[in-house]
Amino acid sequence: MSLDWDKLRIFHAAAEAKSFTHGGDKLGLSQSAVSRQVSALEHELKVPLFHRHARGLLLTEQGELLFRTTQELFAKLESTKLLLTDSRERPHGVLKVTTSVGLGGGWLAPLISEFLDLYPEICVTLMLTDDELDLAMREADIGIRLRQPTQSELIQRKLFPVHYWVYASPDYIARFGSPRDVQDLDNHRIVGFAGLVPSFLQPLNWLAMVGRDDREPRQPNMSVNNMLGLKRAVEGGVGIGILPQYLIEPDSNLVRLLPNAESPTLEAYLAYPEELRSVRRIQVFRDFLLSKVQALS
Repeated sequence: MSLDWDKLRIFHAAAEAKSFTHGGDKLGLSQSAVSRQVSALEHELKVPLFHRHARGLLLTEQGELLFRTTQELFAKLESTKLLLTDSRERPHGVLKVTTSVGLGGGWLAPLISEFLDLYPEICVTLMLTDDELDLAMREADIGIRLRQPTQSELIQRKLFPVHYWVYASPDYIARFGSPRDVQDLDNHRIVGFAGLVPSFLQPLNWLAMVGRDDREPRQPNMSVNNMLGLKRAVEGGVGIGILPQYLIEPDSNLVRLLPNAESPTLEAYLAYPEELRSVRRIQVFRDFLLSKVQALS
């Protein structure tokens, strides 16, 4: 049995959007047209693909299987398109880069202007999220992550060590002094990271845990759910915070505290799918970043 390409394309858009209406918007089709095409596909396959609810669509078990297949198919088609349209002489096209909010906003974004001066025909899309997008499924072309990727099909390259150091503002120190050692943090105001923290990002909770029993962490006086916000709070004199060194500008007035304490270090990695190895805009962006990391190593 051959499957109609248009119906598969429409099914994929609806499954991705979890809505006939939003899937149709993406394709330039009406909600009713999308619904008809999906119903026709279900009739051809003789299986239901969606549970239809007033609040949206939910894939059936058969629908999940077909959606995984169309995801792989569209990812391979996109990779093939990149290879077919790539120019070895003048790198061009859209480059989708994903990384964390802190690393992207504090280190990567300021570098993009120089990169675009070198390669003006490349359009960079920065996707800043603390969730890890699936590079194999082409949710992004390149990922910069604060741990080594586990997917075997990704090409990966270590970029630089990310040192986390303890800081406070001059105003805070003038009011409350500096901690003598990690135990003295009990007597100071702490700015912590809010929310659930995955195991590989435990450095974000270092100030709460260092010198304390694991069952009795320090309670932060203020918590923030991203590194840029945490940095602003420390700069404003709210309290003592732990920050990655890439966020600290050369002219920053923040004062580093507890320099002899063994504060944490993570490794930043660059990763991209194997099938993009020969794509020129991937190559030049990789090489550009590698040329910039020496100052952070």
